[in-house]
Amino acid sequence: MGRIADIAAGLACHDPQDLGVDGVRGFIERLVEGAVVAQREQLGLRQALGRVLAEDIVSPVSVPPHDNSAMDGFAFDGALLRDDAASDASVSLRIVGTALAGATWRGALTPGDAVRIMTGAVMPAGLDTVIPQEFCRVEDDRLSFPARVVRRGDNRRLTGEDLMQGQPALRRGQRLSPAALGMVASLGLTGVPVLRRLRVACLSTGDEILEVGDAPREGAVYDSNRYTVTALLERLGCEVIDLGLVRDDPASLAAAVQRAAREADAIVTSGGVSAGAADHTRDVMQQLGDIAFWRVAMRPGRPMAVGLIPREPQGHEAAVLFGLPGNPVAVMVTFLAFVRPALLRMMGCHAAAAAHPPLLRARSLGPIRKKPGRTEYQRGFVQSVPGALPEVRVAGNQGSGVLSSMVEANGLVVLHHDQGPVAAGDEVDVMMFDGVV
Repeated sequence: MGRIADIAAGLACHDPQDLGVDGVRGFIERLVEGAVVAQREQLGLRQALGRVLAEDIVSPVSVPPHDNSAMDGFAFDGALLRDDAASDASVSLRIVGTALAGATWRGALTPGDAVRIMTGAVMPAGLDTVIPQEFCRVEDDRLSFPARVVRRGDNRRLTGEDLMQGQPALRRGQRLSPAALGMVASLGLTGVPVLRRLRVACLSTGDEILEVGDAPREGAVYDSNRYTVTALLERLGCEVIDLGLVRDDPASLAAAVQRAAREADAIVTSGGVSAGAADHTRDVMQQLGDIAFWRVAMRPGRPMAVGLIPREPQGHEAAVLFGLPGNPVAVMVTFLAFVRPALLRMMGCHAAAAAHPPLLRARSLGPIRKKPGRTEYQRGFVQSVPGALPEVRVAGNQGSGVLSSMVEANGLVVLHHDQGPVAAGDEVDVMMFDGVV
């Protein structure tokens, strides 16, 4: 029994002719479990954005490294403040010096002394509270302020408040965001250990497809799928191997798929996975590897294939193949719903980093037709509403070949498997494009 059959046997109610979205996700999660990249490299911080950490980053220092002031004002001993102070009581202190950021003030202090302090400056020994300068009245070397505008310990950043020395700052499997790179820099580190980029081969199939730049001909369309898929892969941080356009010829398809398996960790194809007379991709995939063909209960994007293509004949190592539909919107939807999270896992991301983006709750501006029994992804435009849920308006033409409405949309309205028609004003879930597409 092959790997695909093993996974299918372990999943309840697995019906390849009527497979739900959740079933597809569970199947693919199992399929890619052993396909995570292992090779690693050391990169400088400016080259590491979007890469996946190969090991935990343990902080060599505390951040901040010392107690310091959170704002410009005057540092003093908070023990002088009384919890039972009258509402009109004031505090009077003597100013004995100035503490600047980047230096330590080491003057002598006596009870009732205060030190003018700048944001980020080290707190002088014995002082634990900062009164913001806007609350203060200063005359010569004397300072006064209302006693009840501040409490002991206010406006002081503690040593290690952000991160304590010896603690993990970032975990293995985390994608390096701008904030994460800033944290690494705050530790004084110049580089990070990351996993190598995931290599993904991409190709389009079909005699009816024209390459960009070709002269138009009757019955043919230009290849948009390869450009959207490669852009999605690059946005994800993958190393893309563009194998171009492959004609509906079994020998050419076999050669392209075999090359993809040798050179890449994953393969993404578009077109040829339905049961049409010229859809040779199915036959070629079955001859070369261990493949499952599905009719997914979703719209758009019903036909789909996944599987493993050996790197060498009779070899044990294999590339993971995702065979997507041919219609442009169906390609994008199935990529976002299934391929993107699978590739994140293969990149080495931990479970939280590879999870599907959280769905936004929004109110539908109009009715949406929907029958229970399949998951639908409808293009929509979400706009914020002050003091209320965001509102979403679905595009007028939801055809799986209408890419223009995908361009205009900023998210997909997700109508779940058992969900029925939506009335105007009903709440719906939306998968937002920002940061994903």
